[in-house]
Amino acid sequence: MKAMRFSEYGDPGVLRYEDVELPVPAAGQVRVRVTATSFNGVDGNIRGGFMQGPIPVELPHTPGIDVAGTVDALGEGVDGLAAGDRVIGFLPMDKPGAAAEYVLAPAEVLAPAPTSIPLADAAALPVVGLTAYQALFDHGKLTAGQRVLINGAGGAVGGYAVQLAKRADAHVIATASPRTGEAVKSAGADEVIDHTTTDVLSAVSEPVDVVLNLAPVAPEQLAALVGLIRRGGVLVNTTVWMPAPSDDERGVRGIDLFVRSDTGQLSQLVELIDRGELRVDVARRVPLAELPSVHAQAAAGELAGKVVITVAPEGH
Repeated sequence: MKAMRFSEYGDPGVLRYEDVELPVPAAGQVRVRVTATSFNGVDGNIRGGFMQGPIPVELPHTPGIDVAGTVDALGEGVDGLAAGDRVIGFLPMDKPGAAAEYVLAPAEVLAPAPTSIPLADAAALPVVGLTAYQALFDHGKLTAGQRVLINGAGGAVGGYAVQLAKRADAHVIATASPRTGEAVKSAGADEVIDHTTTDVLSAVSEPVDVVLNLAPVAPEQLAALVGLIRRGGVLVNTTVWMPAPSDDERGVRGIDLFVRSDTGQLSQLVELIDRGELRVDVARRVPLAELPSVHAQAAAGELAGKVVITVAPEGH
């Protein structure tokens, strides 16, 4: 089979489109014929060698932690799945990923794919959808009537976070650039702050219950956001290179989010998609052979929106 791999850490040029042996599922594993994967920022960090501590991978390594595809073969002891089933999942970050024609997945990370959107587009959901869900509800404990500030709402996680927070009947304040402001508004934000022209601290008129930070801001900017949070509130931060600040005196907690695979939550998100209550936005679809160019654009800070990497045509 064909796979995109790197045999050493480095810039996007280390990625090679290679012939690799077809993997055989062990007990508890499923072989998935990949329709698509997607690009996540962590893919670039792993390839660059910056995640060797928290996410040790074996070289050569195939990236791609999101998968959408069809079940191709079952390992021993796998129940509830059959060849031909359309599935999606968030793959273990330290194992070979889905930037390949086939990938092995632990059976328990796979959920039925949405039926109302193309299978390839469903690869845009698992990691970013789960990040948004876990940030708001597992960690932020967001409930109806609360106020949430989503800082950096213009990206892929932000798009889901705005939709999910609005669905939970929260009052959603979102920061975005002029380029993404309209999309954030149409996702359901009650207030959109253009962070390129407006000081966020002065634009938020009354305290919020939850701040979700998705933006690569400076530590002092992140610390300043704590002042917007009411007593007993929470700041959830997804930019893992700097710890989330807190304010013990006022009982404001700072939480660093490390997203985890959760098939129950993923299935809930799929149901919302199929009911027309959650929109999946795909900026571009790029064939697997061109994955290095996506990594290069991300490294240059030029990647906008969620990019899906297509491997097989629909229906295969």
